[in-house]
Amino acid sequence: MIRLKKTVVMVGMMGAGKTAVGTAVARLLNVPFLDSDEEIVRAADRSIAEIFARDGEAFFRDREYEVIGRLLRGAPCVLSTGGGAFLSDRNRAQIGEAGVSVWLRAELDLLWHRVRHKTTRPLLRTADPRRTLGELHEARLPAYAQADLAVDASADYSIEQMAERVVEALKTRPDVLEEG
Repeated sequence: MIRLKKTVVMVGMMGAGKTAVGTAVARLLNVPFLDSDEEIVRAADRSIAEIFARDGEAFFRDREYEVIGRLLRGAPCVLSTGGGAFLSDRNRAQIGEAGVSVWLRAELDLLWHRVRHKTTRPLLRTADPRRTLGELHEARLPAYAQADLAVDASADYSIEQMAERVVEALKTRPDVLEEG
């Protein structure tokens, strides 16, 4: 029997697998899976792209901080965050105090392969989305490197295999997972 003692926060780039792998990790640990972006969309009753367009990124980031804080104060769960959430010092601080961050570390080519046909990525609505993704990846690496744990993604791993790798990494943290 494994008991989750604090919320696991999935961080990383768009396309890293935060939602898919996070859902599978939650299933393995028998805890709820939550997505901070979905919670923001539900509260605002509009898409993230609409929030960005109408209210701007700063407004969105404030709501994101509030939602992540509220979810961290709830029962332990697996929480997926938007790709930009962990860039914020205040988000990293509240995640570090109340949860454990897991960076799904993926190479740029894998990320591009996964996101190139998606139209739901407002930050990639540029003339050269591949280059934009590369610039975002490069700029965000120092923030993601501050995560408590890192698990390397690979095109060869299934979602279930990635989830098992995350659980194995969590087992190195007795403050997070209790086996018994």
